[in-house]
Amino acid sequence: MTSTRPRMTAEERRRRLAVRHHLAPAARAATAEEVARSLTALHGTDPATVYLAVGARLADPAGPVAAMERALYEDRTLVRMHGMRHTVFVVPTDLAPVVQSSTTHAVAARERANLLKQLTAGSSLDGAWLADVEESTLAALARRGEATAAELAAEEPRLREQFVYAPGTAYETRQSVSTRLLRLLGTENRVVRARPLGSWTSSRFRWAIAPALPDLPPAEAQAALVRRWLEAYGPATEADLKWWTGWKVTDVRKALKAVEAVEVDLDDNTTGHVLPDDTSPTDPPAPWAAFLPALDPTPMGWQHRDWYLDPAHRPELFDRSGNIGPAIWWNGRVIGAWTQRPTGEPTWRLLTDPGREATSAIETEAARLHTWLNGTRITPRFRTPLERALSA
Repeated sequence: MTSTRPRMTAEERRRRLAVRHHLAPAARAATAEEVARSLTALHGTDPATVYLAVGARLADPAGPVAAMERALYEDRTLVRMHGMRHTVFVVPTDLAPVVQSSTTHAVAARERANLLKQLTAGSSLDGAWLADVEESTLAALARRGEATAAELAAEEPRLREQFVYAPGTAYETRQSVSTRLLRLLGTENRVVRARPLGSWTSSRFRWAIAPALPDLPPAEAQAALVRRWLEAYGPATEADLKWWTGWKVTDVRKALKAVEAVEVDLDDNTTGHVLPDDTSPTDPPAPWAAFLPALDPTPMGWQHRDWYLDPAHRPELFDRSGNIGPAIWWNGRVIGAWTQRPTGEPTWRLLTDPGREATSAIETEAARLHTWLNGTRITPRFRTPLERALSA
């Protein structure tokens, strides 16, 4: 039987990606906030990813560093927080309550239960002890304004206590209370990451007391997040959304229903979803190339990736956990990987011959990246086979 639903081709999806994700030169963004808003959230596990992802999409040739520093630490229009899949993201400040209520509250509840269980199993410490240390740590942080874990431990020495994680198993190791407690307080939106020590590539953050967020009904927050996500990533499958959010499939279906998502047919004979006013075709952008970082939000936006990635290239471009490395894109497809020489100059390898026009565009993008990086060297936190080979 012939389907009566709208059809969204892979070519239409690639056009949307180029325009909505600010990758085509004519679609580049004016501000870091515009990039974050258009992508819903910027993957922040690796601090450098946030800057590289924004830099690839900004029209300003000066790059993203000053813009991101201002947005994160001065204007606070962007915030770094735990979110989907218990992963750190940078999100627009106005979206933080939605992420917290739709997703992170549940993550925090599991994190607290796990910490209490592991603390009592691996030490003589207990819940009452932990509560007292929490109160003391938050008071110290409030006095200081911002502080590292080490600075907080100087005021509250009990943060240096350790416990045995997974005693009696192959995973047995010792963990510090400070690391786990600060992560827990972060998921509960009681503390927030402030400026890092060192440069913008550093993962050693100071901490500050988090501004209070309004509590939203979970179902309302989930619908709001799905609406924002479909604006950026639709059409997408139910499985894509479940993977990206980390929610139960029942919550995914309720949220899709709440936003009145429309079903569309995709080229691989699966069912995609778009917002009800989002079925019109996209005008084709001019040809474009991009150097996107490891864990960039675009390739990490969907679980099913064959429409932009040759399956034969996946083992070279992704690690075993499904994290993509630094990738070169041409007209909505991943065609290679990149890294940097010791001098900081980008170097790359293409996995297919895209032709002379693509080669010229790739060289132009490499020069643009090299200019704003200005000698800064980046090593991805999650290494992939082709990136390692290029770095050797």
